[in-house]
Amino acid sequence: MYRDNTFVRTGTYTASIKVWIRNTWDWVDVTLRKCDVDYISKRCSNRKECVPTFCRRGKVWSLDFCFEEKVKLNNTKIQEQRIVAVDLGINNACTCSVMCSDGTVVGRKFLRLPAEYDCLNHRINRIKQAQQRGARRTPRLWGYADNVNRHIAELTARFISDIAMEYNADCVVFEALELKGKKRGSKKQRLHLWRARSVQSIVTGKVHRFGCRVSHVCAWNTSRLAFDGSGRILRGSESERTSNNYSLCEFSNGKLYHCDLNASYNIGARYYIREFLKSVTATRRLQLEAKVPSVRKRSTCVLSDLISLGAAIAA
Repeated sequence: MYRDNTFVRTGTYTASIKVWIRNTWDWVDVTLRKCDVDYISKRCSNRKECVPTFCRRGKVWSLDFCFEEKVKLNNTKIQEQRIVAVDLGINNACTCSVMCSDGTVVGRKFLRLPAEYDCLNHRINRIKQAQQRGARRTPRLWGYADNVNRHIAELTARFISDIAMEYNADCVVFEALELKGKKRGSKKQRLHLWRARSVQSIVTGKVHRFGCRVSHVCAWNTSRLAFDGSGRILRGSESERTSNNYSLCEFSNGKLYHCDLNASYNIGARYYIREFLKSVTATRRLQLEAKVPSVRKRSTCVLSDLISLGAAIAA
């Protein structure tokens, strides 16, 4: 609703909007809820109020106001940064690892939403049953499923931003996921409903408000390689010890570990390796790559490579 053209504030709790009514464009007086106006004046007094959006939810029309706020992001040196490495999953909502530049893990957090995922599966099964009975279009059932899926994304984003605030993180690191193309496999339905981009967008808006940055790293082999440098892991039906639990993986030395936690270690390590190599000169970078050859290819870097790189820099 453009200001002065289709929206005018006539008072503290009143406004006029221009809408198509009675076959013409006419001004209509509306009343703003007192609790909403008082909340805005209390919480958003230091922000710039933008023009509202006229939205419909069910049978109710409402005005949605948004606000702009200027925030200066931190410029902490890479050696002093503390990050939150996030691995988004379709079995578990997310796994977060709070890491320092030397590879020390100071915090591990898991988010599982069994009730929400059960509700989503129930909604999807209802859609399948309706389609089996011959229903071609089920907008109401799909609307229920989308609401549950959006709620899962909001809970996940809130969990990640709360961890970043709790540990006073300087950066939140995600995987640069490639979600385009045709989905294949037994879990293609979950991949279609996976709102990973939405979670990353919500987290970006939340953590930017307190000066925290957001970065993305290469997603190749983060879950496939072991963080201790022992090579490729075995997961699911590839090993008898992990066949009943897809969240566990087996390293080549026989150790069992949480697969998403292993991936979050590698995500954080790749961010630090990239920033370390960007902050030095080309000659110094070649010297470090000669001492630690595994950091040349970013898609195969793991946590052990970060520890080796830190030792080479210290030397």
